[in-house]
Amino acid sequence: MAHTGYQQRRRRIAWILVAPALLLLALAAGWPLVRTFFFSFTNAMLDNPSEYQMVGLANYYATHDGSSSGVLVDPLWWQAVGNTLWFTVVSVGIELFLGMLLALLMNQKFRGQGLVRTAILVPWAIPTIVSAKMWGWMFHDQYGVVNDLLAKIFGYQAHLAWIAEPSLSMWAVVIADVWKTTPFMALMLLAALQLIPNDLYEAARVDGASPWQRFKRITLPLIMPAMIVALIFRVMDAMRIFDLIFVLTSNSEATMSVSGYAREQIISYQDMGMGSAASVLVFMMVAGIAACFIRVSRLNEKEKR
Repeated sequence: MAHTGYQQRRRRIAWILVAPALLLLALAAGWPLVRTFFFSFTNAMLDNPSEYQMVGLANYYATHDGSSSGVLVDPLWWQAVGNTLWFTVVSVGIELFLGMLLALLMNQKFRGQGLVRTAILVPWAIPTIVSAKMWGWMFHDQYGVVNDLLAKIFGYQAHLAWIAEPSLSMWAVVIADVWKTTPFMALMLLAALQLIPNDLYEAARVDGASPWQRFKRITLPLIMPAMIVALIFRVMDAMRIFDLIFVLTSNSEATMSVSGYAREQIISYQDMGMGSAASVLVFMMVAGIAACFIRVSRLNEKEKR
């Protein structure tokens, strides 16, 4: 009973401590989210949002009389969903692999370790807009260094239109994103690696475990919680990507993300109703993915117990 009372007091203290942050979050994010939900059921226009009519789910689905078509029946929306999911899976997967390699490298003791860690932080510190413009110059089909590098490697002059060609533009976005955000993944994993006691590795070496066995049996299970947290942040960030795609490829249909689709409806077409509906769907997608990750994390914790 005493233990139960102690746990209850800890929970009350925890809620009291986080209450100011929750209140600030509700004011900063909750009110705009509520207004977005509200406008998704209206036909409000950006030039005069105060004048609107309630249209129900017309912004989500097509009306029976065919007078309007909703987001979920727009082929461009589903193309944007496909682009976003493809980008998320490919970019986050590559970032996890490269981030793990960099974290394992930085976790070793060698001369110049501090310099390597500082250098790896540079791409992450560069603003996304600056990074996108820089990669736009590098991907230029006439004077870009990417084509020059491919020409030196493969021995022929390549004039690949990385940004203009639909089959290459999404790969250009992935390359730019991987270059910028891999350091974040590496730092998250490095922090977890440095918490692993060296005694575990020494004991494994004495028992004759190979490097792969030590990684599989010791490193991977112990850094799994940090890896899940890093994946949650990166997947949520990748699902909401907009600025990199907009600056690098001008939000073309071949690379348009779900956030880019919402921006197109609100800014280009001045349709707050459709744009708000798209924004609500983006929020639901991101929240659903975050909930799945948290569920998996809790299941892993229960299995360890």
